[in-house]
Amino acid sequence: MLLTLIVILVIALVIIAVIVNAIQQHRNRMAALKRAEFSKLRTILEDTEDILMNSANVPLTPAISQVLLRRIAFTLKAMVELEPGSKDIKNRLNETQNRLKEFGASSDEQQVSEGITLPDDDKVLIALIQGIKKLRIILRSEHARGNVDTEVVIQEDRRLEALQLRINVESQIKRGMKARSTQMLGSARQYFEKALAALDGSPHQTEYVITRKSEVMQSLQEISDELKNSNQRDRDKKAEQENKDLDELFAPKRKW
Repeated sequence: MLLTLIVILVIALVIIAVIVNAIQQHRNRMAALKRAEFSKLRTILEDTEDILMNSANVPLTPAISQVLLRRIAFTLKAMVELEPGSKDIKNRLNETQNRLKEFGASSDEQQVSEGITLPDDDKVLIALIQGIKKLRIILRSEHARGNVDTEVVIQEDRRLEALQLRINVESQIKRGMKARSTQMLGSARQYFEKALAALDGSPHQTEYVITRKSEVMQSLQEISDELKNSNQRDRDKKAEQENKDLDELFAPKRKW
């Protein structure tokens, strides 16, 4: 009888240990999922805030600014649900919601300048282009979630696409002009050809595209003429040197 009782107790303890272990594993798994989700939300939040703060470099229309603020508010709400005890996140959520209210109260249409100053640093230029690409991805993502009207997405995406094209073309032209000024005509031609390819590949033949395409083609023609003249000068110089060598070879030898 005692032995049976001991066996039952051992079995009960094993079962309890298995249950406790399963519960602990489940808690650990849920905690890991929570941390992963929170990390994902924090990345979304940081990326969106970076784009919003980078409005000095990438011109943002009121419509896009509002989309970004809504995305930030949505992300902060999700973070509060995961970390309800975080006062910092709650304060940031309240600040964002207040900004949205103020923004809605003064949501008059504003003209956004399409002019943009190209940075000299290639790393900054790459970051600028990546920021525009990321902004276009965010627009599509928010549209898929039903947070942006289709008309707004089409209009803003086209504007960002044109801005991205302008940055690409202007940077290639700038490099081409610099190479041309230092007589690196081969490199200059490559830069202008890249600019022309980008303009040809644009689905929207705007006034900017047509004007710039004409200017780039003219520059390419001038570079081609300069290369021909340069090659002709090299050939003339080489022929002159060969004639000089022949003259020296067949010249009467001096008697000493």
